[in-house]
Amino acid sequence: MEYLYKNLADAVLLLHTLFVIFVIAALILTVIGGLRHWRWVRNIWFRTVHLVCIAVVVAQSWIGVLCPLTTLEVWLRRQAGEAAYDKSFIQYWLERLLYYDAPEWGYLSQSTRYLVYLLSSHGYDFHLTARQAHCINPDYLIP
Repeated sequence: MEYLYKNLADAVLLLHTLFVIFVIAALILTVIGGLRHWRWVRNIWFRTVHLVCIAVVVAQSWIGVLCPLTTLEVWLRRQAGEAAYDKSFIQYWLERLLYYDAPEWGYLSQSTRYLVYLLSSHGYDFHLTARQAHCINPDYLIP
C-alpha cells in the first residue's frame, strides 16, 4: 500500500509541476505571441483558463492557505512513510533547486503583480480584438 501512496504522491507532484509550467509558459507565450501577432494567444478560452489559474494561486496566497495539491502530496507522502515538506510547493522547490529560501511575502508580492499584469493585458487584448474585428467587418460586434 505504501508503494501506491508513493506513486500517487509522485503523480500529484508531476501535475503540480505541469500546472506551474503552464502558468509561467502561458505568460511568456502570450507576450511573445502578442508581439508576433499569433492569434491563438488571444483565444478567450486559453486566456480565461490562464487567468483563473493564477487568480486561484493569488487568492490562496492572500488567505494563507496551502495549495490543495501540496496538501494532497504531503498527505500521500506521509501515508507512504516518507518525509514531507512543511512549506508551500513553490517555497520548497525554490529552496531546493535554487538554494534560496523564498519568504512568503515575496511570493505573495510576485504572484499579485503577475495577476494584475494578466488582468490588465487580458482586458486590453479583448478590447483590441473587438476593435480589429469591427474594422474588418462592421456588422460583427463582440459583446
